[in-house]
Amino acid sequence: MTPYLFDDTAELEQFKIEGADVSFAPSIHLGRNRDDLLRELIVDTPWRHESVTIWGKRHLQPRLIAWYGDPGRHYSYSGISLDPLPWTPTLTELRLLVERLAGEVFNSVLLNYYRDHRDSMGFHSDDERELGPMPIIASLSFGATRTFVLKHKTRRDLKTVRFDLPSGSLIVMKGKTQEFWRHGIDKQTQPCGPRVNLTFRRIIF
Repeated sequence: MTPYLFDDTAELEQFKIEGADVSFAPSIHLGRNRDDLLRELIVDTPWRHESVTIWGKRHLQPRLIAWYGDPGRHYSYSGISLDPLPWTPTLTELRLLVERLAGEVFNSVLLNYYRDHRDSMGFHSDDERELGPMPIIASLSFGATRTFVLKHKTRRDLKTVRFDLPSGSLIVMKGKTQEFWRHGIDKQTQPCGPRVNLTFRRIIF
């Protein structure tokens, strides 16, 4: 596999969002074609279609998922319990790149596969106990552009934040973002192609 070329000139721009620490780079240099990476991730990943518990009821998630990480880095949310698959060479290279750009260290990654415009991510916070206080989430996107939405949990005076996540973009959420804000990706009426999203994180216990 051709090594990735790290781009030291890439910068994360911090958004001005009250009570949140969110930074974003619309395009990072990968050293490989983004469409090729998307196809590789779709074909080579053993995707799972899981059911989640919401308000006491089970629902199939409107997307597919996969969980990779260091040995023992289990993850649970909404009634789903995930044991980590071993890192692949491609995911290892992407993790190194994201760590370098974000200035953080990650030991696991949740992959989300949005097959088309009908797949989505409900509003939630990544605040599970395994992530510890003030978790850091770095999200790398490939494929179709989708709109990322942030809503404050309690303050209606704060506007909903929306911005597009094009292929090759990176968003990093730190600090108290998960404590005060929820995020998600809505379904679309306009058809679009597939998207794979890699959310790197650190499981602390």
